[in-house]
Amino acid sequence: MWGLLGGAGLFLFGVHMMGEGLEKAAGKRLRRILELLTNSPIMGIVVGIGITVLIQSSSATTVMVVSFVDAGLLSLGQAIGVIFGANIGTTITAQLVALNLSELALPAIGIGFMLFFLAREAQSKTLGEVILGFGLIFLGMNIMSSSVEPLRDNPFFFRLMATMSVHPILGVIIGAILTGIIQASSATIGMTIALATQGIIELPAAMGLVFGSNIGTTVTALLASVGTSLNARRAALIHLLFNTLGAVVFIPFLRPFLSLVQLTSSDLAHQVANAHTMFNLLNALIFLPFLGSMGRVVKNLLPGEEAVLERGLKYIDHRHVSRLPVNIALGQVTKELVRMGELAKSSLEDAMASIYEDNNKQVEVVEQKEEVIDELEMEITAFLATLSQQGLDSNASRRITGLLHAVNDLERVGDHAYELVRLINTRLDKSITFSSEARAELRELFDLARKSLDAALEALGTDNLELARKVVKWEQQADIMERSYRDKHISRLNEGICVPGAAVVFLDVIGNLGRVIDHANNVAHMVLDDF
Repeated sequence: MWGLLGGAGLFLFGVHMMGEGLEKAAGKRLRRILELLTNSPIMGIVVGIGITVLIQSSSATTVMVVSFVDAGLLSLGQAIGVIFGANIGTTITAQLVALNLSELALPAIGIGFMLFFLAREAQSKTLGEVILGFGLIFLGMNIMSSSVEPLRDNPFFFRLMATMSVHPILGVIIGAILTGIIQASSATIGMTIALATQGIIELPAAMGLVFGSNIGTTVTALLASVGTSLNARRAALIHLLFNTLGAVVFIPFLRPFLSLVQLTSSDLAHQVANAHTMFNLLNALIFLPFLGSMGRVVKNLLPGEEAVLERGLKYIDHRHVSRLPVNIALGQVTKELVRMGELAKSSLEDAMASIYEDNNKQVEVVEQKEEVIDELEMEITAFLATLSQQGLDSNASRRITGLLHAVNDLERVGDHAYELVRLINTRLDKSITFSSEARAELRELFDLARKSLDAALEALGTDNLELARKVVKWEQQADIMERSYRDKHISRLNEGICVPGAAVVFLDVIGNLGRVIDHANNVAHMVLDDF
């Protein structure tokens, strides 16, 4: 038993290490690919396969998908294709394991260790991480295979395997529970292949465990979706429905399916790996025509409406910049800028929600929104730069200058939201807590920041001078509040009510909120200067 558990631990650690190395090698391109190349279900499947092959974890891919849907960067329809592809991509691990390259395990561990721990270059360390992970996978498999060999003579285990061969549904239940507990289908498949290598399990029983592992692996995405947006929860539910329905569809046709699998190899371990791949591939092909229907089913199960965050420009088009009348072009830029500001405000709200709730659930959401804000800043700036070359009068030129400053100010609001979520991580890592007084002060300053940003954006969009003047007045009020809160917090620190670590984070938070109000004030001044 300890050999099986230890081998499974080494196997999982190897899978994790190799995936981490491959993900580092690919860098942020993985996320970028996921965001940009999912416009069709087929492309979504291809992207899901590719990313899962690289990071060696379908659970990690589906959790990434859930977070992107939660951030509004992927629609529910786009997410379904990627989830289908993730199921196919994870079968590569089983194919790798079935090769039984245990003789390469120790050389790979030795070479990987030297590169990972002794090399100075980042690329060499990453390569070492991949090779070391590869070696640990096969060392873990070898230990698992050796540890299950005595089970041949265990009467209880023999009867269990015989029952699973006659009633594969028992294997489905065991596989689902085991995978749900360890949250790694690769480990369940690895154990199944280890049993097959020793001739302890027959193909029908192994297939039940494979079906069950596909169902159990959905637990990770379901847990990740708790507390997220409606569409993110729908994406996790689709993962569960797809994998469960796949098993339900295949079980009645198990015998003919296994006859087909047996034609692919005479080796039982390879048959298990091939069955895993064929099942997930055929499952995706069967359900591909019903993507729309699955989307409608989960919308009925989890009713409600939710908007998806749009990337790119909505109100302006670079192709029309020279053909639009200047006043119309400037009006469209203003709309785009207000949209960008609303996104920055949303990001700020997400960051502060994490501070209030003492969790980092919104960190990735804020990071992704920051990417969109940066893209909008570049696009709007480029549009205004082109427009400024059209031969404009002094009023239009002044307006463009003001809008360029406003673009920068609103982009900085997004930056401050990002800084706030970084502070959340610091706070959670060091187990820093705020006093009730500090929490109340943060909420007051944030409420003023949100109110100022709301008013500044409305003033920008409607040329409302009265609102702009209010923002200017609130900025003066914010300066007084910030100084007062700093003094009060230092007093609490001296009295021992707050710890030094909390003081540093608190002062950084109010500093960032103060800068947000400053940027809202700059936008308000831009509106006032136009008249």
